[in-house]
Amino acid sequence: MVRMYKYILSIFLAAILQLIIADLASAQQYPVFSQYYFNELVINPAYAGNHVQLSLTSTYRNQWVNFPGAPRTFSISGHTSLYDGKVGVGLLVNHDEIGSYANENVYGYYSYKIAFEKMTLSMGLSAGYNFLGADFSKLDLLNPNDASFAVLNSYKPNFGAGVYLNFKNSFIGLSVPFILNSTLASGNIGAAIQEARYYFLRGGTIRSLNPKGTLKINPSILVRVQEEMPLSMDLNLGVIIHNIVSTGVSWRSGDALIGFVDLKISESFHFAYSYDLTGSELNKFSNGSHEFLLNYRTRIRSIHKNAECPDYYGYGINGRPRYKK
Repeated sequence: MVRMYKYILSIFLAAILQLIIADLASAQQYPVFSQYYFNELVINPAYAGNHVQLSLTSTYRNQWVNFPGAPRTFSISGHTSLYDGKVGVGLLVNHDEIGSYANENVYGYYSYKIAFEKMTLSMGLSAGYNFLGADFSKLDLLNPNDASFAVLNSYKPNFGAGVYLNFKNSFIGLSVPFILNSTLASGNIGAAIQEARYYFLRGGTIRSLNPKGTLKINPSILVRVQEEMPLSMDLNLGVIIHNIVSTGVSWRSGDALIGFVDLKISESFHFAYSYDLTGSELNKFSNGSHEFLLNYRTRIRSIHKNAECPDYYGYGINGRPRYKK
């Protein structure tokens, strides 16, 4: 009788895991960031070089705190302009964990900028690889030797593209980070996992609320479209105080209400923190999500000379960077 119960239980657990894997195949695979607000490179390759100087950013996200197997993401990125602001290059590395799965993305970025009288058009490309690994030994299996739960490692190259148009106080961008729909796994329990194509439409503006410009309002929007998934939208509203602090709220449709704050530590360093208050049924099991960001910017004199750089909270230089004599 005990053996029969174990057999039924193993079938039940296998069925549940199959449902989770199937859901993973169609659910969001690329990490969700709340602070793309301060690091647009994570969603659009055309943003590379938009800070003019060298800009390095590290991000850590702990999603759905206290929920077993919840996602955790660590990201490092850097980008800079070259050739008098005509070209931008960058690199992004993501490490994302969810349950027994680990997903890594390593992508290089290239953008070319065309300056007009009142706006700048950036066109960007990205190329790299996605690595999906799964170690089912972390699971409490009744039969650890089951071939269905063998270690999974899958490596697939991919590429993306984007455009970014910025004016003096506003911008709009469109990007497709992953263009290829590659199958990440076959021949075992992860057979149905396939890379999804994403589309990001992003726009925003900054407006002064007083004559001195010490108080500004910064509304923006992100529309996120993933194949075979419902449309998702972020509505963001920030307030910038003396170009030292930015704070505000975001609403992510069907998912979370987000509060964020960014602080200027020095001329080179900024630190940001955001908290996602889960709005879905997961709030019964999770205390929300934490995200931390640290940004460092510096001029490399041999490359940037005395180039004018945009404000930290700005959307980039309108036209070619100007050089101080």
